[in-house]
Amino acid sequence: MEKEAQITVEDLTMAYGDFVLARNLNFTVNRGEIFIIMGGSGCGKSTLLRHLVGLKSPATGRVLYNGTSFWEAEQEAREQIMRDFGVMYQAGAMWSSMTLAENIGLPLSTYTELSPARIREIASYKLSLVGLAGFEDYYPSEISGGMRKRAALARAMALDPEILFFDEPSAGLDPVSASLLDDLIVELRDSLGATVVVVTHELASIFAIGTDSVFLDAESKTMIARGNPNVLLKESDDPRVYAFLTRGR
Repeated sequence: MEKEAQITVEDLTMAYGDFVLARNLNFTVNRGEIFIIMGGSGCGKSTLLRHLVGLKSPATGRVLYNGTSFWEAEQEAREQIMRDFGVMYQAGAMWSSMTLAENIGLPLSTYTELSPARIREIASYKLSLVGLAGFEDYYPSEISGGMRKRAALARAMALDPEILFFDEPSAGLDPVSASLLDDLIVELRDSLGATVVVVTHELASIFAIGTDSVFLDAESKTMIARGNPNVLLKESDDPRVYAFLTRGR
C-alpha cells in the first residue's frame, strides 16, 4: 500500500532567541505510523513536539499537515488542524479536582455542543478503551501512575483525533506497566487508524512500537538518522546512533 504523508517537516530550525537548538530538520510522518522522536538529553525532542502541536513557531522552515503549512495558515485554519490532534503530556496533566470522566469530558464540553449525558457516555467509552471501565468517578489521586497514564491517553482520544502526540508516555512507569502501555498504543493505532508521534528515550518502547523515527543529536544540532529503529540498530554506521540504541554497550 502506498504511503501517505500526513506530517511533513521542511528545513526546520528550532531556536530560543539567538540560541539554535537544532537546524535542517527534514522528515515525513506517514498516515498510520508510530513515529518516534528520539535522541539524548538536550537534543530538542520535546521542543520539536511543541513545534508539531502548535505551541511554538519555528525560527525558519515549515510544518505541513496534509499539504497545508501550519504556521503560514490563518488562525482559523490552524485551529481546525489542531482539532485533529490529541496530546498526552509527560506528567499526564490531569486536573486533580476533576474525576476521570470530567477530565475526559472537558475537551468535549469545550469544543462540542453535546449534552452532559452524551459527554459522560463518550467519556465512559474512552475509559473502557484503555481498560478503565468503572473508574469514571475516581479522582487522579485515587489511581496508580500507570492508570493515570491510561486515563490521560483516554482524554487525548476524546475528540477522535487523527494524530496522537505522546511526550515520554512511559516516564515513571515500572517495566510491566510501560510494556502494557506500549501494547495499548499499538492496539489503539490499529483500531482507530490514528497516526502516533512519540517522544521517548525508552529503548524497550522504541523497539517495540516504532515503525519509523528521527534521531536528533545535541552536539551537531541536527538530525543524524532516520528510519525504523530496529533497522537503524542493525545498519546504522554512526557511532552516536549505535551508542544510544545499545545504551553504549
